[in-house]
Order: sequence, then C-alpha cells, then structure tokens
Amino acid sequence: MNPIDLFFTPKSVAIIGASSNPNKLSFGILKNLTSYGYQGKVYPINPKAKEILNLTCYPSILDVPEPVDLAVIVLPAHFILQVLKDCAEKGVHAVTIISGGFKEIGGEGISLELELLKVAHENNIRLIGPNCVGTVDLHSGLNTSFINGLPPKGSIAFISQSGAVLGGAVDYLINKGIGFSHFVSLGNEADITETDMIEYFAGDPKVKAIMIYAESIRDGARFIEVTKKVTPRKPVILIKAGRSEAGARAVSSHTGSLAGSQAAYQAAYKQSGVIFAETLDELYSIASGFEAQPLSAGPNVVIITNAGGPAALASDALEAQGMTLANLAQSTIDEIRKHVNPAAQVQNPIDMLGGASPEEYSIALEIALKDPHVDAVIPILVPQSLVNSGEVAEVFGKASRLSEKPMIACLMGKASLTKAFEVLIKYNVPAFPFPETCATVLGKMYKYTQIRDQTSTPEVHLPGDKSEVNLVLSKHTNYALGEFETRPILQAYDIPVIPAQFAPTHDEALKIAEQIGYPLVMKIVSPNILHKSDSGGIALNLKNVDEVRTAYNNMFATVKKHQPDAVIDGVLIQKMASGGQEVIIGMKRDPNFGPLMMFGMGGIYVELFKDIAFRVAPITQKDAFEMIEETSAGKLLKGIRGDQPSDIAAVVDTLLKLSQLAMNHPQILEIEINPFLVHEIGKGAVALDARAILKEKG
Repeated sequence: MNPIDLFFTPKSVAIIGASSNPNKLSFGILKNLTSYGYQGKVYPINPKAKEILNLTCYPSILDVPEPVDLAVIVLPAHFILQVLKDCAEKGVHAVTIISGGFKEIGGEGISLELELLKVAHENNIRLIGPNCVGTVDLHSGLNTSFINGLPPKGSIAFISQSGAVLGGAVDYLINKGIGFSHFVSLGNEADITETDMIEYFAGDPKVKAIMIYAESIRDGARFIEVTKKVTPRKPVILIKAGRSEAGARAVSSHTGSLAGSQAAYQAAYKQSGVIFAETLDELYSIASGFEAQPLSAGPNVVIITNAGGPAALASDALEAQGMTLANLAQSTIDEIRKHVNPAAQVQNPIDMLGGASPEEYSIALEIALKDPHVDAVIPILVPQSLVNSGEVAEVFGKASRLSEKPMIACLMGKASLTKAFEVLIKYNVPAFPFPETCATVLGKMYKYTQIRDQTSTPEVHLPGDKSEVNLVLSKHTNYALGEFETRPILQAYDIPVIPAQFAPTHDEALKIAEQIGYPLVMKIVSPNILHKSDSGGIALNLKNVDEVRTAYNNMFATVKKHQPDAVIDGVLIQKMASGGQEVIIGMKRDPNFGPLMMFGMGGIYVELFKDIAFRVAPITQKDAFEMIEETSAGKLLKGIRGDQPSDIAAVVDTLLKLSQLAMNHPQILEIEINPFLVHEIGKGAVALDARAILKEKG
C-alpha cells in the first residue's frame, strides 16, 4: 500500500485538537469529515470533552482503543512535537498538520519544523503540512479540510501549496460544473511535496488530469523526472506564483543576468510536458476542458456563430494558440448553405447571422462535425431577443454527445444566459462568456495531444576530460575566470575555440602577431577583468605591427584608467575571424533546477534583444534543436533572403557538450561562450570568447 493512500482512503481518522465550539477550525474539520459520506471511523481527541457531534472523545490518541490510519492535528505549534511522538507510539503512519507557526514564521519555527520532520522520518510517518488546509477525496467522502462546501465529484485532482488559494478555488468552482476527485493543500511541504502528489495521482485511475497551484518547486530535477513520466499518461496543468524577476541579484555574465529563476521554470515545463496557465481563471478553464471533453486529434477548428465579431476574436486567439481554422470540404459548405439564411457566411467561421435558430445551429453542427477536415468546434451564441438561448444550448449539448470531437462553447454574455450555462453543465460542455477563453482551452488541449503523442528522445552522454577540467579549476582561487582561463575548460570537452597565444610582454605580443598573421585581435588577460570591452581591454582588426604596438600601449593605459588596481598578466593574440553568425551559448546553475542551458543571439546584441531560449540540463538533441527553433537567432542560422544556411549541427553539438560539462562539474556556477561564430553548413563553428563563474571556495 502506498502510504499516501492513507491521506485519502484511511479506515480511521483521529482529529487531535477537536473542539465543540462551532467557531473553531477543528470543529469545521470534524463536521466536514462526517458530512460527505466517509465510511471510516472518526475519533475526536480532546481531554476536556466527552463527546462532539455525537462522537466519543478521547483524551489522547494513545487512548483510542483501535488502530488509527490518519491523524489530523489542529493545536498550537508548541504542543505538536509531543503529539507527533504520541502518533508514532500509536503506530500512525500518516499525519496532517493543519496548524501554522513553523517555517513560515522563520526563527524558532524553522527549528521546530525540522524537529517534526526528524521524528516523522525516524518513525516512518508521512506528513502533509504544516500550515495547510487538509485533504479531500470526493470518491471516498473523506474531507479533513475546514473549507465550506465542495464542487461535484469528477476526475480532476487539485494540488495547492496555498490553503487560501485552495479554499477560494473550491468556493468559486462549486457551481461551475467541473468535477473533482481530490483536493490537497500542502502548506510548508515539510515532507510531502507537489512532486510526490503528482507521482501519486498518476497511478490513481479516478484521476484524469492534475491541476497545481505552486509557489516554488523544491527539487527541480526530480520534478522534471517525474512529470516527464506522468504527462504522456495524464495532463498536468500548473500555475506558478512569484514569476517576477524584480529584486533578482545582479550577476556577472550575460547568461547570469538573463537566466532568472522564471526562465528555469519555463524551461522545466517545456521539457516535462507540463501545461502552463497564466491565471487562476485560465487554470480552471483548461482543467474543465480536460475533465469534460475528448482531446483534439488536430489543430483544425470550425467556428459556428450568430455574430461576426466574436468569431473574429476567436479566430485571432486560435492562431495565437497554434490552432487553425479548418478548411471545410466543398460538400460541407454546399450542404450547410441549403439550410441557413441565404445571406449567411458559410466558409469558416460559419456566421449564420443574428437570427440563427436552434434548428439552424443543429444542422450546421451536425454537418460540420462530420467533415474530416474538422478536429474541434467552437459554437458561439450572442443572445438575441427572438432566439431561445436555452434551446440553442440544448442543441450544443446534444451535438457534443453525438461527436468524438471536442466542443468548447462561447455564450457571450451573462444576464440572459443563466439557463443556457446550466444546460451545458448538464451536457458536460465547458462554456465561457469570452471567445478567447474557448480558443485557449482548445489550444492547450491540443498542445497536450502533441505532448502525449511525441516520441521521447534519450539523454546524450558525451565524453569529456573531467580530470583536465578539475585540474584547471583547482589552480584558480579567483571565482571569476576570463577567456584565458576558460579556454582549456572548453577544449577538454572538445568545444572548438579560435586559436590564440598568450603574450606576457609587449615584445612577445609583437613577435606572436607576426607569427599568426594579420588581421588579428588583441585581448587583455587579467583576473580582475571579466568584461574586456567595458574596460577597453579588446582591440579588433589590427592589420600590421604598428597597429599592434599602438593598440597594446593604448589598451594598458585605458585599462589602468578604468581599473587602476587590476592585475594585468598580459594579452591574448588571436586571428581575426570573419563571416558567420554570432550566437551565445551559456549555462547558469539554478538553485532549484540545476544547470540551465541558454542559446540566443550573441555578440553585442545579447542584452539588447534578449533573444534567448532555455532548457534544464541534461538536455537531449531534441531540446537543443527546440532551443534554436524558438529564437530569431535560429531563424538567421537557417538562412534568410538567400543567405546560405549555417552549421546548426555544430551548435547542437556544442550545446550538448556544454550541458555535459555542466553536469560533470557542479563547481562551475556560470559559463558562457559569446560570441560563438557559426559558419556555413558543414564548416563548423568556433568560440571567439568565453568566461566562467566558479563557486567560491570556503
């Protein structure tokens, strides 16, 4: 038996801290536990009461004469450690701690929560909470929450890190016609996390879709690992709070400044197949589509309406979601034309004009849904004084029942459409007052179809000289590495770098310049200077020895002026590269998800355009190609307006190698290659500059 089963289908529940006062949360929990058909035994624990709600009270859980599967604790924080020890002595293996006063208040609360976790681990107890609302299983009737009311029974499991969001959601959803299987509030997640719950609900046949409100994901790598396995079987729809990058710590590289935590979350969603919702309303709307309707087999949608404006809005929104208006067969168009107003528009959208009757809607839906070019339908009704909206809704519902194609309806209004909305709830047809919402729901459902059907690609494990990199890293006490120190790290993983020689003196620089040949590039080498161009530490396109001499002297003077305390070791002399497309490839280590890979437009434009894509390492070839596809830099690499396509395979190869390097060497916090110069297809690519940030030793 999975221990998490005990939070939803226990044979017995003890409410520790149960109160006979109707104004107390613990009374509400006990009342809920006895109000929704739960068939197990219920034991109120209260040393000052003999009976609550006709249930015998016990002074302590140790006094309960029979085994207890689940304990729900509602007591002040300072009592709970001893109560948890009593639960351990009783042999309880599932405990929900409703009370607050722990990690969320800091200080002693953190220490107390850690003590609770230690006792739980030592005694094989799984914890939900503390600082949570409880759990609900609408199929078993268990309700350990203090939430007022519940929506109908169905197939959506809702996981929330916030009790307040969960409570508000339940109240909002009661009359929306969306059916739920479970609710779980996780609170501080001292033990059980959202990833544990996703994994659990994946194996529950009563759950068709998983809905999540999250504020943080503690173990990003495990989240990706689990959701990658779950999403091909069941949709996971998530909204995350705290997406702003405001207040983010300033970092030292382009990669660091662009790769904030939200980028890591977005990358994780893409790699794991999680459907992301922008708002709570969108979260609920998307979930209703998955709960009530079949998935769309393709992107082609037919719109059937009595008003042109809403249809135009729906068409725009569908395109934004990657959907298209279906190209109806000529036979479909001809057949519909026979039965509607001669002035109607019967291409797609099918606009039957304001006076469209229920019969006209019925005929148009029947014919359009039989068209093999149609994958889904959005019927739209704008209320009219001469048309019975309830009868039109009946038509929508009956058409949906006769078709295996998804229907998301738009009833554009409210005051006169109450009956119509109720009718569609009866038929399990999601209905919304705005056409854009219909398009979003269909778009997300089709996106999931693609996620479900896509072929997984294996992770790539490439060879690299780990010992050589470790040797290089061991030599440096400075946490910031410039190009000179970063080059051997890249070379150890067979990442191509432009040939260069180090010149510690003026005379050596002139000698090397003559050997390399012109034109060339000179770069300052200093452990104190990471961004060379900001300090005048780079000179380009030097064409002869006199220009090298002048550039050398000017560079030292300028650098000393900008950073008088900088230690200057010498200069790097490189052949001047020409042609090709400049991109950036980088990695920043995210505290939750680990190495976050970056690709985008490079050179001087990286901060200006922020044309970037991210994935969490380790990445696959598919991930690397998708990163390139998502950017304007990728479009340039493909070749535009007659330009020859660039060597995208070389970019993919370098992304994979840098991903492997990041996985093998956790002491590297950031590394970037900018610019990475990509030549024509078949001619490879080369790193022109690089830098790295290391974990400070201590």
